[in-house]
Amino acid sequence: MKLKYIFSLLIATVALMTSCAEEETVTLLDEIQVSSSYVALPMGGGSAKITVTTKDSWTVEKVTTDKNPVEWLTISTTTGNAGESELTFSAESTLDGRTAEVLIKSAGKVQRINIIQGLAQVSEVKVAEILSGPDGKTFRTTGVVTSIANTEYGNWYLTDETGTVYIYGTLDAKGGTKNFLSLGIEVGDEVTVEGPKTTYGTTVELVNVTVIKINKSLVKVDSVANQVLPVEGGEFIAYITCKGQGVSVEIPEDAKSWLSISSIQSAGTSTVVKFKAAANTGGDRGTTLTFLTTDGKKDYSTETTLTQKGAIIKATIAEFLAAAVGDTQYRLTGVITNIANTTYGNLDIRDFSGATYVYGIQDFQTHNLKAGDIITIVGKRAAYNNSPQVGGAVLESVIRVTPTTIADVLIKPDSNNDYFMISGEITSIANDVYGNVYLKDGDDEIYVYGVYPGYGATGDFRKNLLADKGIVVGDRITVIGTKTTYNGTIQLANGIYFSHESAE
Repeated sequence: MKLKYIFSLLIATVALMTSCAEEETVTLLDEIQVSSSYVALPMGGGSAKITVTTKDSWTVEKVTTDKNPVEWLTISTTTGNAGESELTFSAESTLDGRTAEVLIKSAGKVQRINIIQGLAQVSEVKVAEILSGPDGKTFRTTGVVTSIANTEYGNWYLTDETGTVYIYGTLDAKGGTKNFLSLGIEVGDEVTVEGPKTTYGTTVELVNVTVIKINKSLVKVDSVANQVLPVEGGEFIAYITCKGQGVSVEIPEDAKSWLSISSIQSAGTSTVVKFKAAANTGGDRGTTLTFLTTDGKKDYSTETTLTQKGAIIKATIAEFLAAAVGDTQYRLTGVITNIANTTYGNLDIRDFSGATYVYGIQDFQTHNLKAGDIITIVGKRAAYNNSPQVGGAVLESVIRVTPTTIADVLIKPDSNNDYFMISGEITSIANDVYGNVYLKDGDDEIYVYGVYPGYGATGDFRKNLLADKGIVVGDRITVIGTKTTYNGTIQLANGIYFSHESAE
């Protein structure tokens, strides 16, 4: 163990002894006063008491997580009345040091009590043991820096042969924060760190770690050229400094079909690696390249990334229909108006500019799509018997639309994200250009602020739907939109035309 670490343990021990001796210490809270905010329990088991003084009734609770339930700590009572009370903390003997936090609450205030039994022992482990270990425990581990997310606080990823853990905060040589750059840590370096584990959502983290050792990588990427390649492809160049025994390069398997090494040139410790990327007929793509070297005893690596723009063209359905048959990929968004085949997803979609047939959607049955849903797909311009269609379609996203009644929409909360499909009889037309109408179904009526030709309509494309389709008062219309309220009037906003039935 480092002398620095031993010294820090001695300081911690002195602090604990002091806190036990100074029974006169009280907090500055008027509502809650305690004789000590630190409680030390012996390793062999035992109890310790503090005095709690409050102006109102109080409760006490342990701070727990699923992975750290603090079952080892016993508290004499969890409630108390105003005045002075005695609170006892107890624990059985333990071989490992452990800590906990307790909250005393009264009159809207919270007093934190820190409990410690022995001194927490630092375990040197593999990353896999950290991932499965309890929150709150301090671990020491060694791994390679694979990515740096924040260079001020020192947020980065440490990887060994068993897994990857996120480092959330790195202390500098003096124990300070927000000074990560002073450590000189780079991607590819082998670093030994020490810190407590926590879990944030689903991410396992070591927080505010102390750096024990840095073993600088013998290979690093100094700079790159053409890191974002155009659709037509081109040359990507990586400039490497290598102090090991030569440089080797790893291209991921899924990138080998479009990316290759064109040359490797070395002079002293400088190496230039050139890559050739093929033209991209699909969507945006990218990869991570790994550069490796060795000193004969240990392997070192570093990484860089490159991306290439895709050939996917965002288009209206009218623009898609006007395009030539070919392998160019198009991104289309529209409303499903009909599903012809529920196994393969042969269906029709429509936007404000027109409609087209989609000859199947990949993995259609797993998406639970229905007529009325708004989907975004990527596919190529195809044709069958000279009839245009979308071929090889892949679903990118879906906006779920809920078919319901006017009565149900009237009681829904306002939302720009929830889409509803309703039907009703047009009782009056407030604006025939934009299609502002009143719809009635039974005894319920709602104002529809705009009925537009289809999804994606803007500007003049929003105008004159009613006249173009001959829709008049008395006709029954089905529209899609979101529920909003304006000046106290509930409305269906920015309605998308789905279908109508003439009163005649």
